[in-house]
Amino acid sequence: MSSRPAIADESVSPLVRKAAAWSWRLLAILALAVALLWVTAKLELILVPVALATMLAALLLPVVDWLDRRGAPRGGAVALVLLSSFAILGGILTFVVSQFVTGLPGLTDQVTHSVDSLRNWLINGPAHLSKEQIDHAGDSVISAMQNNQAKLTSGALSTAATVTELVTGALLVFFTLIFFLHGGRNIWAFVTKIVPVRQRARVYDAGAAGFHSLIGYVRATFVVALVDAVGIGTGLAIMGVPLALPLASLVFLGAFIPLVGAVVTGFLAVVVALLTKGFIYALITLGLIIAVQQIEAHVLQPIVMGRAVSVHPLAVVLAIAGGSVTAGVIGALIAVPIVAFLNSAIRVLIADDPAAVEADLLAKAGAVAAAAVTPDAPATAGPPGAADPEH
Repeated sequence: MSSRPAIADESVSPLVRKAAAWSWRLLAILALAVALLWVTAKLELILVPVALATMLAALLLPVVDWLDRRGAPRGGAVALVLLSSFAILGGILTFVVSQFVTGLPGLTDQVTHSVDSLRNWLINGPAHLSKEQIDHAGDSVISAMQNNQAKLTSGALSTAATVTELVTGALLVFFTLIFFLHGGRNIWAFVTKIVPVRQRARVYDAGAAGFHSLIGYVRATFVVALVDAVGIGTGLAIMGVPLALPLASLVFLGAFIPLVGAVVTGFLAVVVALLTKGFIYALITLGLIIAVQQIEAHVLQPIVMGRAVSVHPLAVVLAIAGGSVTAGVIGALIAVPIVAFLNSAIRVLIADDPAAVEADLLAKAGAVAAAAVTPDAPATAGPPGAADPEH
């Protein structure tokens, strides 16, 4: 009886047997990936705020630890850092909004003048359109908006629901960030206890390496975004383009989405320059954005980002695409940091010498990120205040 399966196996080509073995394993992996995506989509309202809170913790945790090591109460250090961050962010937003409100009337006048100039060019220029044709086109646009008023209203209702979700997510980010900064060590120590004792130290080291890469990525992205905003904003201000500061702020925020964020927000600056200053200034603005992007790609990214984390450009593109499909703009924002974290963590998990791999990753993270790790606070090496796995 036992010889029959062997005979049956021998009657099948080895290539077919190997293909079948690979197939069922690949199908199992695919099923696991689909299940993970399904769970992620169902828990998006929870997982996305937690991911954002982790990124913010990577940015603020070294400051909290620095205050803690100098004798400040942990809770007081967390409160001071959070209040200072909110004050700085609120001041910037207040200044930007006030500048936008102040410059909006002038922008409206310039856009109106540009529209009138375009209208005159269409009538008296090479196109030789009649006034009736232009009026008819405008009436068609108004009529289309009136006919789709119900859709616009339903869109407004969905927008209200989105605002509710945003408020809920923001509160979840805030409270998660507080606990990550204050008691993240205990949280991570508890999580690692589900791992068998023999592998617990390696899992802890993997989390530490991943969080180091996340610290380096967040700080490097902040530097790159700041350089983009200062370069483009200065150029817009020199050319006299309206709303230069709000546009620079949009570029700064957009730069946190790798590859495409700064380009998309920079395109808005080109549109404003076209509507307010004309075609020549729009071309100059476009050239300015391209020049800043080239400096970022050939100088800042290799020097600053290369020290923080090594992720292949194809992985970046696929991560952004997958994140945007899964969770929209927020997904595109957090996709690359997740890949950076997993890249370092998995390298430590599968390495023959995890300590050597972790040391190499720490060296690439740069001196600024590594400054968070000191002999008197070894737990800072791990994810949001991760603790020593022995405790």
